[in-house]
Amino acid sequence: MSYAAAIESLFALAGELHAPAGQPRRKFELGQMRVLAAALGDPQMQFPSVLIAGTNGKGSTSATLASILRAAGYRVGLYTSPHLMRVNERVWIDGNDISDDDFARFYFQVDDTARRLVDQGRLPDHPSFFESMTALAFCVFAEAKIDIAVLEVGMGGRLDATNIVEPLVSVITDISLDHMEWLGPTITAIAHEKAGILRQNGVMVTLPQHPEANYALGEVATSLNVRGVNAAEYIPSRTTHSDAGRNHYALQVKGWSIEVDSPLAGQHQRRNLALAIATAVELCNCHGYKIITANIEQGIRDTRWPGRMERFGNVLLDVGHNPAGAWALRSVLAEMETQKQILHSAQDDKFRNGQDDKPVEFKTLIFGCLGDKPVAELAQILFPLFDHVLLTPVDSPRSASIEELSKAADAVGADFELCADGERALERAKKLTPPDGLIVGTGSVYLVGVLRRELAR
Repeated sequence: MSYAAAIESLFALAGELHAPAGQPRRKFELGQMRVLAAALGDPQMQFPSVLIAGTNGKGSTSATLASILRAAGYRVGLYTSPHLMRVNERVWIDGNDISDDDFARFYFQVDDTARRLVDQGRLPDHPSFFESMTALAFCVFAEAKIDIAVLEVGMGGRLDATNIVEPLVSVITDISLDHMEWLGPTITAIAHEKAGILRQNGVMVTLPQHPEANYALGEVATSLNVRGVNAAEYIPSRTTHSDAGRNHYALQVKGWSIEVDSPLAGQHQRRNLALAIATAVELCNCHGYKIITANIEQGIRDTRWPGRMERFGNVLLDVGHNPAGAWALRSVLAEMETQKQILHSAQDDKFRNGQDDKPVEFKTLIFGCLGDKPVAELAQILFPLFDHVLLTPVDSPRSASIEELSKAADAVGADFELCADGERALERAKKLTPPDGLIVGTGSVYLVGVLRRELAR
């Protein structure tokens, strides 16, 4: 069967988080995922793994850790979600997406098995898009005989399809309010769901964060006799300066001074870098992986994780899609403004002596998000920073409507206009924004994927 047929079949399964009006919401439980995996030969048990959950930063942490392990000479599988442009991006081996031929071969292996199980009455429904993709990734990694897999949890943790593995280490990144209709209305409830990836007598790598999250994680960890690893020792001081567009600072790791030079921008990424470093050290100290500080340096430097504070000329893209992500973007924009002011103050006398006005930067925002996000709160955080806001729906049945976006923009007094899609919004932004201005695209992975595809051309 062809790649095109595989993609068509897979995307027919999409929408597991979107229940049409009048229909019950899909119920998730790991028993069905285990039935599917068993019929496939339990591929998830054929390689060691690290499982990473959290609200924000789990993808960046996963990509950085996988890069460190590759730098140490290991054959590494990386499973992440969602994708930006092509679904193959979700399954990496040694830094490369799987090929179209392999994708089709493994997809139909999973799909044929699932259909047989449904026909036999062993599964009540065909596995969802995410369950099918997760099973596909497990099969790919098992056949490739990888040394270790780094697995990003899709949503939550306790009932996530990835949670049928037995991880060497469980990592929990920063937790905030998101997917509340699925995970619960409070940080405590959400943290309990994330803590579902912990194992009896296992290891949890995390950082101090919101008190409610700290308490919930500690409660679950104590009940399971989990050993906690605090990654805080790998966070630099707040006064540490970074280059524009990168995190660049010195750090003590394993008794040695290393140079952290990450292409992932923004101070919030320092927490994700710390988690990746702490996990690498844990794998080295307690699980026999040979990782030296030079591997950690190289792995951080070589990390690829598109769509996260990523620059294309005067366009900045970021997949932030919840309030915590929006605040992180706002912090990066403030840091950029501070660095620009320092640069201008140090330039020639025509600026210092008032012979010419300091250049005024015009900022345009391209924004679209899913309807289950707090649209009004995202608008309050971001829209006032921009001279003009271009609103567009995203390519998903869960997209926020133009009416919802317009209402949020009106409420904060934003100067906005509506665009039919991301491509036209980018075209309009380029006409509105002078070359020395800044265009920012954010609000949804779906939107950033469309914008990145256009910019990459």
